[in-house]
Amino acid sequence: MPNTAKPLSEKALLAMSASSYMNAAQLAFFRDLLRKQRQDLIDNASMTIDHLRDGEAEADPNDRATIEEENSIELRIRDRERKMLPRVEAALQRIETGQYGYCEETGDPIGLRRLLARPTTSFSIEAQERHESRQRIQGK
Repeated sequence: MPNTAKPLSEKALLAMSASSYMNAAQLAFFRDLLRKQRQDLIDNASMTIDHLRDGEAEADPNDRATIEEENSIELRIRDRERKMLPRVEAALQRIETGQYGYCEETGDPIGLRRLLARPTTSFSIEAQERHESRQRIQGK
């Protein structure tokens, strides 16, 4: 019998008690969110490839310069998205292994609000701040 359960809303997710943290419904919510994000990234890359492939050469140098600038901006956006795809995949893997929602550094819950804002995060806010501080000190 197929699962006809209504997907969990963001409001319902946030209304759950702290003892429900990373229960099956919450994991399903984030799995669906991340899968949609992954598909959007893949679709955007495909559209960019098609758009650049179908671009026609403009005779007017000003039009050509505008198109090249637009293409450059689009490629920078896709490059950022390309770098995001492995993080989405890693988050999906953490769901499968039961590690999703818990800080990689401390093992503490990351929190639903933070995960809603950044579903690919693997650090609590405090651990992320320490991580970024160490990076600044090391000059990376």
